[in-house]
Amino acid sequence: MATEPAVRNRPARGRRAPRPSGDERELAILATAERLLADRPLSDISIDDLARGAGISRPTFYFYFRSKDAVLLTLLDRVTEEADRASSAVFDNPGPTPAERWRQCLDAIYTTFRAHRSVALAAAEARHTNAEVRELWAGMMGTWVSRTAEAIEAERARGAAPAGRPARELAIALNLMNERVLYATFAGDDPAVLEANVVDVLLDVWLTTIYRTTEPPA
Repeated sequence: MATEPAVRNRPARGRRAPRPSGDERELAILATAERLLADRPLSDISIDDLARGAGISRPTFYFYFRSKDAVLLTLLDRVTEEADRASSAVFDNPGPTPAERWRQCLDAIYTTFRAHRSVALAAAEARHTNAEVRELWAGMMGTWVSRTAEAIEAERARGAAPAGRPARELAIALNLMNERVLYATFAGDDPAVLEANVVDVLLDVWLTTIYRTTEPPA
């Protein structure tokens, strides 16, 4: 998410400061929503809370978003794009060994959603009742499943990974495992894997599933 400069040029004496642009107001609403979601669920956040936090009026809020759900949807869209860019960078510039490549990919997803855990948790709850959030999440998962399946097939083709269950089925199971494990970790569920260990634990399961070993050949 874009950040504002720490210091702004002061307006000339006697002149009003420039009014914030539409983009700045939209970012202010999104930043307010993410900050409030860290403390309470979306159902406990009002339109007035969002408008007040963004320094705008309630009518102005509706110029940018039709509802609280629309704010969450935009936040989720931004976070999934950020995660997608991070994971794509790993596939485009992989590490030196298979284990390191998979670790980099898992860490890219973990790091992105940890930085926006309040959005991730709110979206996970909203998926049960919001079709748009559910569709957006499904599209993101579908992309990661396809990339994972292609990578598994490539490892099988070069002889590093043994043949076995269809690559897409493994990819679906592994990505769904990531989703549930990370949710439990970020939400503080019991039981849950400690944040400090979660990438290592996921990596072990991924490597064992794909290569039948945690030390695949280079």
